Amino acid sequence: MSDNKYEINIDPDWVKKYALRIVVGFLLLAGAVTSTKTVGPEEEGVVVQLGQYNRTVLPGLNFILPYGLETMYKIPVQRQLKQEFGFRTTSASRQSEYSKSSFGDESMMLTGDLNLTDVEWVVQYRIVDSYKYLFRVRNAEKTLRDMSEAAMRKIVGDRTVNEVLTVGRQEVASSVEVLLQEMCDEYENGIRIDQVVLQDVNPPEPVKPSFNAVNEAQQERETLINQAEAEYNRVIPRARGEALETVQLAEAYALNRVNRAQGESTRFNNLFEAYIKAPEVTKQRLYLETMERVLPKLGNKIIVDDKGNNVLPLLNIDKVKPTPTP
Repeated sequence: MSDNKYEINIDPDWVKKYALRIVVGFLLLAGAVTSTKTVGPEEEGVVVQLGQYNRTVLPGLNFILPYGLETMYKIPVQRQLKQEFGFRTTSASRQSEYSKSSFGDESMMLTGDLNLTDVEWVVQYRIVDSYKYLFRVRNAEKTLRDMSEAAMRKIVGDRTVNEVLTVGRQEVASSVEVLLQEMCDEYENGIRIDQVVLQDVNPPEPVKPSFNAVNEAQQERETLINQAEAEYNRVIPRARGEALETVQLAEAYALNRVNRAQGESTRFNNLFEAYIKAPEVTKQRLYLETMERVLPKLGNKIIVDDKGNNVLPLLNIDKVKPTPTP
């Protein structure tokens, strides 16, 4: 009798039979898992067979050879991606949070006039060719980051610090975008640059107060210049208009006086010619015209014969005609 209270007898044939089934089931399950791949709606699947490119599959459910014979890389070709320089987004929400620590080496660069400036920017891009993205350039993400930094340093190095910090920011971003796209096309990395955005451009922290003081002084100077130009535009045109009006009035007055003088001169000459032709008639006409102008201005009029001696008292010539009240 055996010392063990319970004794289990295992049939070797049973073990071989079910062990084989378990192994086969495990292999089938592993094959199904490794051969079934789902590609998202914004992605493409690049299938590599034994280390060599084989095909590109579309979004949806796809199948590849199992057990590592084929590998699929999912590339987000319909999604806009971005790279940040000089900072990193730690929390993307309505009020995003950023971290700038330990990224100063990316953003600190030298301008064309040998000044330092801290440039933070974002590169937004898309993957347009998944094959080139995977196989033309090794580690395309890091290569794009290096190219972006090189392009930004080149463009900033061709401009002064004032251009980079103020009026030339948009031009710098546009130039970097064009140069970076040219480099991507040359390297054939399958990337299209959508936009380069200068997030923030500042002088280095030690000189920032002095730079801000200079900037405020320049802004105040521009304000005073604009105010002076506004006052100039308000006063000078008005003075010019008044001067032109005065000149025109003087010219009109002179023209009027000259025309009147010429008219009087012509009238006198015509009158003189008529007098030469008929002196008596002209004298009589001049006398009548003069009396016609003078008599209406007189008050009481007394017309008598030059040979008369008395005047009738009925004329009441001793009474002054009262002036009517208006």
